[in-house]
Amino acid sequence: MTNDPECESAAAALHEPPPEIDATLAVLGGKWKILILWQLTKRPCRFNELRRAIAGVSQHMLTTHLRELESQGIVSRKVFAEVPPRVEYALTDHGRTLDTVIRTLAKWGRTHLARSSSEKP
Repeated sequence: MTNDPECESAAAALHEPPPEIDATLAVLGGKWKILILWQLTKRPCRFNELRRAIAGVSQHMLTTHLRELESQGIVSRKVFAEVPPRVEYALTDHGRTLDTVIRTLAKWGRTHLARSSSEKP
């Protein structure tokens, strides 16, 4: 172990992701957020539409992630003055900038799946 502040600072920097990666993971991190965003790239959706489209997501997790995405300015929530109440979620202009990112991830996933299946004995 060294007491050299430069070495300690360099070692810490190796373990800390750059701020831009942290910011991206704050938006896209977690099991469900990319799946929510994927659905919303297609069109605005109501809560239950999202819940049916995303297999396995609980009502609690979907609510939590939608609130986070809304607070980050990625998703908008529109409440219609109807009975029964209707709420629709959509990507904001800023959220739509993730469209290319999400489609690139999907493309990588297809390539990865094809590669993985071709490498199996």
